[in-house]
Amino acid sequence: MRKSALAALVLATVSVACAGEFRAGFSRADITPPLGVFMPGYYKVRHAKSVLDPLQINCVAFCDGRKTALVMQFDTEALSDYVADRMRDAVVKATGVDRDAILLHASHTHDGGHLTQSKDFAPTSDNDVEPLSELYRQMATTRAADAAVEAIRDLKPATLSYQRSFARRISFGRRYLMKDGKVHTNPGTNNPDIVKPAGEPPDESVQVLRIDREDALPICMINFQTHPDVVGGETITADWPGLTRTVFEAATLGKTRCIVINGTQGDVNHCNVMPRPGELNGLKRDFDDVDRGYQHAWHMANVLAAAALSVWQKCVPLEGGDIAYKCAIVKVPAQKAKDTDEKNLAWAEMIWKMHTDGKDAEISSKYGWYGMELTTEVARAGRIITMSRHADYHDLPIYGVAIGKSVAFGAFPGEPFNDIGKAVKKDSPFPLTILSCLTNGSRGYFPFSDAYVGGGYESATSPFGPTVADDLIAGQLKLLNSLAK
Repeated sequence: MRKSALAALVLATVSVACAGEFRAGFSRADITPPLGVFMPGYYKVRHAKSVLDPLQINCVAFCDGRKTALVMQFDTEALSDYVADRMRDAVVKATGVDRDAILLHASHTHDGGHLTQSKDFAPTSDNDVEPLSELYRQMATTRAADAAVEAIRDLKPATLSYQRSFARRISFGRRYLMKDGKVHTNPGTNNPDIVKPAGEPPDESVQVLRIDREDALPICMINFQTHPDVVGGETITADWPGLTRTVFEAATLGKTRCIVINGTQGDVNHCNVMPRPGELNGLKRDFDDVDRGYQHAWHMANVLAAAALSVWQKCVPLEGGDIAYKCAIVKVPAQKAKDTDEKNLAWAEMIWKMHTDGKDAEISSKYGWYGMELTTEVARAGRIITMSRHADYHDLPIYGVAIGKSVAFGAFPGEPFNDIGKAVKKDSPFPLTILSCLTNGSRGYFPFSDAYVGGGYESATSPFGPTVADDLIAGQLKLLNSLAK
């Protein structure tokens, strides 16, 4: 297919501007949705009624003189495969950048607009606002292409450096072994039935990539990993990723541009079940027994921005280099219910019908499920129904973009458990490996095998079999090693 005249012009501008020199550019576009738009993120219908802070696309372009790569972060819960494909098509048409060199990362705020278009896990009563959601998706797609063009136009000679820090006590494991022998997700603050955490301590590391540019503001890329599920309600907010950008840029007196990349966050969030005095300030109990609050999102942003600021002036130089990128396919078994299981297809269809008919109270009364346990079982029903129509295996695409032998971006099209990130970063051949969840698509949770035995929301909803975490670790490390050659 012939490139558009605009794409040809952008490519010509890039080749002249870069001329064999490593460059970086930045752009920012507003994607705040209109009021009334459907808000994904929970198993209930929510329509946006107010805006707490704007939603954005933040885009960083890298160019080595021959190849260009784009890392784009969206303030949204997820980009479905279909929407991400549409957006990448638009970016390719507008810029001519190779498709596999485009990473579209959703921050996973649970208080954004609807950019998923999948109805498999959404209440069917969303149909009445679907036209508004489609208009919003079209707007966001256009803004994505615009952001890519503007970031490329902004390319300036650049140098790289990095450092690491820690953000303490803002991310916690959300899966706990209970006295009944089951594992519950988000069992509630000070729950006396909690025995111990199910899993390793959370990854509290903060990675900072500093990009200094000639005659332009430096760019700070912050990489941290936990769920942006802090606010809730029917209010639009970018949650802690967006607020961290605001705090960091304000602390540097507006002399930086900041982008936050959310990493492997599938089994961690802000819920501190054993809080210290004062740690519940700005939080209140929500419908699913999870403590949420906008003030707490600001607290998390303060802690994370402070961690990045503590090393901002002490970053270690990295060499630039040639840009390389690749998409690889990892084959993973599907998780399907068996006819002999108690929770089989007939059970799932009954539970899902009751849920979509607005009969959650009847489900609770019949089965004794409340709060997050009710959400877990409704979600399990949705997964069983969806997987009954699916093949026995999934082909999972994973992505990598590298800058020389110094920096790599590793991307997953879903929600990896925290320890997937620990394993990949530990064995990556690159000094700095920035991992991102929900990139170029949204396929579900990627739990470790023990989560399928213990139970909990993540394994109940995951469409993948219990080898998925190990399969993705091996696949991502293979991809990164190929980029390092």
